[in-house]
Order: sequence, then structure tokens, then C-alpha cells
Amino acid sequence: MAEARTLAMSESEEIVGRPSMKAPFSVGLLKAAETRENIVLLTADLGKYTDTIDFRHKYPERFFNVGMAEQSLVMTAAGLSKAGKISYCTTYGTFATRRAYDFLAIACAHSNENVKMFAGNPGLTTGYGGTHQANEDLALMRSIPNLTVIDPCDATEMVQVTQMAADIPGTVYCRQLRANVAVVLDPDTYRFQVGKGHVIGQLHDDTKLGFVSTGFMTERAIDASRHFERAGVSSAVFHSPCIKPFDTNGLLRFANSVDRLVICENHVTTGGLATLVVEALYEAGLSRKLLKIGIPDRFTECGSLPYLQDRYGLTTERIIEQTDTWMRA
Repeated sequence: MAEARTLAMSESEEIVGRPSMKAPFSVGLLKAAETRENIVLLTADLGKYTDTIDFRHKYPERFFNVGMAEQSLVMTAAGLSKAGKISYCTTYGTFATRRAYDFLAIACAHSNENVKMFAGNPGLTTGYGGTHQANEDLALMRSIPNLTVIDPCDATEMVQVTQMAADIPGTVYCRQLRANVAVVLDPDTYRFQVGKGHVIGQLHDDTKLGFVSTGFMTERAIDASRHFERAGVSSAVFHSPCIKPFDTNGLLRFANSVDRLVICENHVTTGGLATLVVEALYEAGLSRKLLKIGIPDRFTECGSLPYLQDRYGLTTERIIEQTDTWMRA
């Protein structure tokens, strides 16, 4: 058996069982930049690891590396926005949110600046431990007024979000999926919409099980849902790429059509998607049996991604196992 290992920052996992796309952020950004000459790209010395190389080569005069200084990254982006630019930024999610929180809140969101932060290493997509795993970033970002918060599912959504971020008013925080990214949603038929969720699968009058998911957990929720369908348990998925604005009405329609809800997120289970769902159900007076699958309230350790995702229940197999046990209890 091959030994599991922690990936170096320039490496990426092989995608097994689905087609993939290389550097979808770069693909979407280059499409946007072709028609928007005021788009600029900034990085905090992490361009190699956030898929910025193609843009840097094509538009060197529109690319800025501010060095290992995330607060300066955000302030420079805000200043360029005031000068009429649309400032795309890349760094890791832990650095964007923990080190530059006040700068994103006041210099950007407070002034509705055209700053689009694409934050890598969301949750357990890196094996580099608590210093690099942005496990609580969605909770932090959704608490800031005037901020749009997005957690894309796959390469299809990553390309679309990146391309259209220039047209989303004000400041955007988007979790970045980098390197080789699975293609889960059909690029010919799927269209990302700000503030809208998407039902995947068929809802019936007797649908028993509803998965509510965001980010890469939607891929796993879809596979788990299909497993239960094959086992005779009617099931569907509500994919919510937008954490803010959240599609409360869509979620409630979905919840009204199922008996039980399983919430799947690559994030701590407080402050993110699970909290949004619980708040929506409570405020609507709707009661549903509910299972939360996500990262516990702790700093997660270093390790290989297969090990970490299995340990914390984020794989398809562990979602199925946890859901089956819960339904039988």
C-alpha cells in the first residue's frame, strides 16, 4: 500500500472518477479580463500557489505582488478600487481573514469597494494544520455587512464565479479551489446566481432525505444522495454556493419537501452553513430532524488530505456511514 503523505503547497491531488479542470480561477479571470481592462490582480507572495501565473504572464502591467503582507494586500486593493480598478486578490483564507479582517471590513466592505478576495486552502483542502486550514472563515466573513460570501462546489462554479465577480457590487469573499479541480456541475446547463441555491435530484411527495451542502461537500453530498436512492431511500441535494446572501426561501421550500436534513460543510459546524439552516428553520417555525456534518470546534492537525477528511467525516463514505447510523437511531 502506498504511504499517505501531506502534499507540498505546489502539488495537487489527482481527481479520481470525475473529469477535472486545471486552474479554474485562472480560466475565469482571464475571461473577465479580456473585456474589463480595469481588472487588476494582486497577491501576497503566493501567486504560484493561487493560480495567478497565466494572468501575470498575459497582463504583467496589471499584476501586483505586495509581498508577504496581507494587510497591505487588502489596503492596496482598496486604494486601486478608489482609482477605478476592480481589484482581484489571492492569498490563503487563514491569512485573508485572521490577519486582514479589519481591513476587509473597513477599507473594503464599509466603503463598498470593488475588491474580490479569492482565498485558498478553505477548510480541509490542505494538510498543513491549523495555521493554514481556514476552518472558520465563512463564519467570520458572513458577519461583515455589505460582503458577498461564496463557497464554490467545483471547477464549473469556480470559473463562473470568478468571471462574474467583477459585476457583483462591492466586496466579495470567495473560497478558492485551485490546481486540479473536479467538474461536478454541467458547464453547459449550470448557471451560478448570487443568493440562489440549486436543487440537485428529484423532489417527490415522499422524499425522505435532504442533503444541504456548500463548497466541495456538494460533490460528496450528491454521491451520498445517489447511494441512498439506490438503497430505496428517496433523496435530493440543496446546493448553496452563497453563504451571504443566503437563499433562505429556497432552503425552506426544500426543507418542506423532505423529512430529514443532513447539512454538509467543509467548515466548523458553528457560524457557517449549519447555523444558517438552523436559523432559517427556527425563524420560519419549521421543525426537522437534522444532522450536522462538518469540522469540530478545534484546530485540526497536519496530515494527508485523505486521512484528515476521513477522520473528520467529510468523505462520501463517512457521510453515508454517519447518515445511515443517524437514520437507524
